[in-house]
Amino acid sequence: MNEEPVIRMENVGTRFGDQVVHRDINLSVNRGQILGIVGRSGSGKTTLMREMIGLQQPSEGSVHLFGRALDELEPDELAGLHQRCGMLFQGGALFSAFNVFENIAFPLRESRFVEESLVRKLVCMKLGMVGLGREAALALPAELSGGMVKRAALARALALEPELLLLDEPTSGLDPLASEEFIKLLSALHQELRFTLVMVTHDLDVMHDLCDLLAVLADGRLLAYGSPAEVRESEEPLVREFFHGVHAERVFANAAEGAA
Repeated sequence: MNEEPVIRMENVGTRFGDQVVHRDINLSVNRGQILGIVGRSGSGKTTLMREMIGLQQPSEGSVHLFGRALDELEPDELAGLHQRCGMLFQGGALFSAFNVFENIAFPLRESRFVEESLVRKLVCMKLGMVGLGREAALALPAELSGGMVKRAALARALALEPELLLLDEPTSGLDPLASEEFIKLLSALHQELRFTLVMVTHDLDVMHDLCDLLAVLADGRLLAYGSPAEVRESEEPLVREFFHGVHAERVFANAAEGAA
């Protein structure tokens, strides 16, 4: 018997008043896969990701998370599913008044199932996973570099050992070196922990280096959906514009040369 996808969206449509954001979106993400959601600003990428975990309800269609129909769940049941998810918001969204240690400890303490002595051990473990030491743990977010903020936010997203991790523009605001290091970190953690990963991204290197699947949104529609290679074969003008520009050709051509 085939395993139920971690995320399944069927005929999803989203409207805000007269504005149509999505129409007839169909996609699924299996356990352990990495999906990149791609599109221009205002195409509904973050809205779609929020709908995947029930932070927002679509206007029509159905969303299943871990095999459960989200529109049929009681609030406590939805909260239980959220315990199996972690999210890294764009910009990190760390609590500015808390140091890094307290930020990572926050979801553990909120769960109310972890003793304080274990909280300290788990926070230190998560800090080690993302390559942050004691000095960073005691720092406030404003005292960190952009790359360190992303690492700290990732550690917080991983605090409850989620089965599903959602990232909103994980490399935005990072310089090329920090971005490359963060991609390597995500890849290593995914290989080690085997979580399912969904991310909104504009970063072609992220798409190439990490993603098993890409979903390209434009004009309310899912223009292309499949592996990066399959998406690049799409004849949709907007898809070709994005995946066959100068930088895209360089990224994917270098990949092809490396594979050869």
